[in-house]
Amino acid sequence: MSAQTPYDLLIIGGGVNGTGIARDAAGRGLKVLLVEKDDLAQHTSSASTKLIHGGLRYLEYYEFKLVRESLQERERLLNLAPHIIHPLKFVLPHRNAVRPAWMIRAGLFLYDHLACHPKLPNAQQISLQKSPYGQPLRNDIQKGFTYSDCAVDDSRLVVLNAKGARDKGADVRTQTTLLKAQRTQDLWAATLQDNKTQTQSTVQAKAIVNAAGPWVADILQDLQVQSSMNVRLVKGSHIVVKKLFDGPQAYILQNADKRIVFAIPYHDEFTLVGTTDVSWDKSPNALPNIDQDETQYLCESINNYFTKNITPDDVIWDYSGVRPLYDDASSNASAVTRDYHLDLNQAVGKAPLLSIFGGKITTYRRLAEHSMEQLAPFFQYNRQSWTGSEPLPGGHITNGDFNLFFINFRKHVPFLDEMTAKRMARAYGTEVFEVLNKATNKEDLGADFGHGLTQREVDYLIEQEWTTTVEDILWRRTKLGLYFSKDETQTLQNYLKEKLQ
Repeated sequence: MSAQTPYDLLIIGGGVNGTGIARDAAGRGLKVLLVEKDDLAQHTSSASTKLIHGGLRYLEYYEFKLVRESLQERERLLNLAPHIIHPLKFVLPHRNAVRPAWMIRAGLFLYDHLACHPKLPNAQQISLQKSPYGQPLRNDIQKGFTYSDCAVDDSRLVVLNAKGARDKGADVRTQTTLLKAQRTQDLWAATLQDNKTQTQSTVQAKAIVNAAGPWVADILQDLQVQSSMNVRLVKGSHIVVKKLFDGPQAYILQNADKRIVFAIPYHDEFTLVGTTDVSWDKSPNALPNIDQDETQYLCESINNYFTKNITPDDVIWDYSGVRPLYDDASSNASAVTRDYHLDLNQAVGKAPLLSIFGGKITTYRRLAEHSMEQLAPFFQYNRQSWTGSEPLPGGHITNGDFNLFFINFRKHVPFLDEMTAKRMARAYGTEVFEVLNKATNKEDLGADFGHGLTQREVDYLIEQEWTTTVEDILWRRTKLGLYFSKDETQTLQNYLKEKLQ
């Protein structure tokens, strides 16, 4: 599309909100350009606790609307992407010193009844002494509760939304920076830079959506637009350790400071522990890293409940992200609302600017719908809301039954080992056959870079999923960074460099 042909929407930011809005808008017939200065989901959207959940603890802050909408979306997203989202049972070990049992029971009752959830069981009170769920826990913790939520591959959720947007006609450009933009009457004129070639181009758009996450305020400043809303940056950190317990269940641990920490099964061999809430006063450009206090806090949270103790030396991998929350003036970082707020700037006769403040992964689809409602006065849509019923790419699985899908898939790929077959089916869903491209044996897949990552899959990630670096592949598209050695990583690096040239 030439600079003379305006886009309807120029979306800044390739996280879950930006890609979700791009997919929704493109599906309504709008001409959409999304630009992301780094990789898709490189920042906040890949640094989550990897849950699609209502947010049980938000009930304590009377966030009933947020919890209800999140629970409704939990059920809907489970149907739309059953390959990257799956049910997860949580065990809540109970200690009276933190919250009384009646409060937990009341909260779980409300959690179960704020939205229907036919695919997930209701909460229960259990005896941890009699239940296998109690085996990894300390003997002095005798009772608890179970309830259900869902796990998600967060970075792949973003990639699938970007692919869905592209399938509907959107132009998605990663490694592309917005240098400047200004209103020229009823259009925005924006200068973009391709970070790989350093070349610049100018595009026009009828509206801009500022979905830049931690950079939302910076974009407003660059565009010389004032907003009555503020962003509150909060760092959240996670650690990954060797598997702490057997079974598919996760644990939600209540700490004496009233915060909660999750312990979640992660890629069969590991346990994911998080998260922290630390106010972030630095620039969003500063790379967030876990600090010693956070690591110690997460280790102590585990040691207060589990018989298997961990120390900072047991940490295999850690990651941190900066959450761009809507600033509701809460003094406690944990209490800052996770709800989203939309700020529409529309000077008379001038092109509109919609800025996104806050939000959580679970509600990204509804946020996108609400964004389209805000922009409706400026456009003629070909259709109304549609993303609640059309599966994400790879999600066209009969009855949402991933296990049956996997059994059938396994019959077609006897040459793949079990771990690789499961990983690929989870990552790509029904599109896994496009990745394999009619391969009938392992040789058809080309070189194996290690742990089942083959030349054919890497080529697919480059050609179809905007991959440009080893980090994109190992930590966001496949999570195989947990297994790759330095030598294997270097071999992959060499291939990628050659392929991209």
